[in-house]
Amino acid sequence: MAVRAPVDPLWKWLAKLLLFLELCARGRALHALPGPRGCPAVCICTSDLLSCSQQMLQQIPRALPRTATTLDLSHNALTQLHDRWLAALPHLEALHMSHNQIKDLSPQAFHNASYLRHLDMSSNRLHAVKTHYFDALVSLEELLLYNNWITRVDENAFAKLSGLRKVYLSWNNLTNFPFHSVQGLGNYSLRTLDLSSNNLSSIPVEELAVLPENIRNGLYLHNNPMMCSCALYLMLHRWKQQGFSSVKDFFEEHTCKVSDNVPRSLIKFLKYSQMFENCSASPEDLHPLPFPALVDQTLLITCNTTLPDTATTYMWISPHHEPIKHPGNSNRSLEVYRNGSLKITAAKPWHSGVYVCLAIISPQNFSRMCEVNVTVQYPKPAGETFSTGLTTLLGCIVSLLLVLIYLYLTPCRCLKCCKKAAPLSPPQECSAQSSILSTTPPATDGPNRKVSANKHVVFLEPIRETQNGKIRLALSEDFSDAKHPKVLQLKSDSESIISSVFSDTPIVS
Repeated sequence: MAVRAPVDPLWKWLAKLLLFLELCARGRALHALPGPRGCPAVCICTSDLLSCSQQMLQQIPRALPRTATTLDLSHNALTQLHDRWLAALPHLEALHMSHNQIKDLSPQAFHNASYLRHLDMSSNRLHAVKTHYFDALVSLEELLLYNNWITRVDENAFAKLSGLRKVYLSWNNLTNFPFHSVQGLGNYSLRTLDLSSNNLSSIPVEELAVLPENIRNGLYLHNNPMMCSCALYLMLHRWKQQGFSSVKDFFEEHTCKVSDNVPRSLIKFLKYSQMFENCSASPEDLHPLPFPALVDQTLLITCNTTLPDTATTYMWISPHHEPIKHPGNSNRSLEVYRNGSLKITAAKPWHSGVYVCLAIISPQNFSRMCEVNVTVQYPKPAGETFSTGLTTLLGCIVSLLLVLIYLYLTPCRCLKCCKKAAPLSPPQECSAQSSILSTTPPATDGPNRKVSANKHVVFLEPIRETQNGKIRLALSEDFSDAKHPKVLQLKSDSESIISSVFSDTPIVS
């Protein structure tokens, strides 16, 4: 019986080692498969889009692709942003961070983001908009901050954002807003400022009237508990007449509060305007009154209102949106008297434009307004006596007369045609180059000629006689004898000439 040799345990150990090494090699090969370069595992990356939304992230992933121009971090649990965290994204243009839990922003949270144009931080927990929040975003165009807990906006929060076009601050807890701080932005590109659905109880009408028209057109103030006043009604009613989108698109949503003691005493005062009939603008206030003037004249413009001067203060708004109160502006080129009159000393062309007068009853109210359109022009030269229309009419009349003269009174331009026709020479003085080929005799003859029905032609045969040194042509009447040899010769010659002239055969001499 054969004995089986025992298996060496060393071979088993070697087999297990080889199997382990093979599995490690396969795992490394699996990890070495190509994937999106620098893309976090919780994000979706495309060529220039990086989406990390709805991942319940509490902090921003570190490895971000540098090629991204749009980053979506919305619907997460982010509470703060580290300083200079955008340095890894030098080409970023749009950043979506809505629906997070961010309460505050560090001074350098948005540094190294000079190309960012769109920032959405809506539906967070911001309590204020501080000056340092967005001052590094020099290319920012759209800023979405709606549905936060914002109660305050600093004076210069948007001062360095010269390219800002749209700001959305609706659905916050704002009780006031520094309107004068955005006045300069209107000269650049600001078109939308949404302050609707806040807690604004009073509106500084004087500051809003100074704002550029493009800001007023996109200034949304509906759904705020503002106190009812003639000032507010007149302002918004006039914006509606001018077709501003901020009032036209949300006409019924503009409400005001009748009493502070009754929180729910809100009325749609633009739709139901019966209670504001006493302070409605008069028809002459709806269109600017023309006020022509000449350069260097002193102008005195009155503010036509029906309010008593003792209980009313006045403010004018210049065409350059500068508020002017008593006694006047800084250099006293524009002065305001206590009765509301505006004085312009030494008017210049740049003083032209529409001036708005506000009759103020109290620091937060006014009941009437009027507009005056001032046009300053240079005086016409003294020598200019005819208007342009009259000069054109005279030019047309003169041109018509010249045409008539040319057509009917133009002197003869042909000297030969204009010479007076010479009288016919007597037959005996006719040139030898003239011939009468007509068979019809003339009606009358000269005094020395007899009427002859037999005369048909002037014979070109000259006779020997002369008269005053001229050769006289021979006529048939010059021969008394009809059978004279010369007469017979002349007749035969004349008949042959006549027959040759009235035939198709050319005469050959």
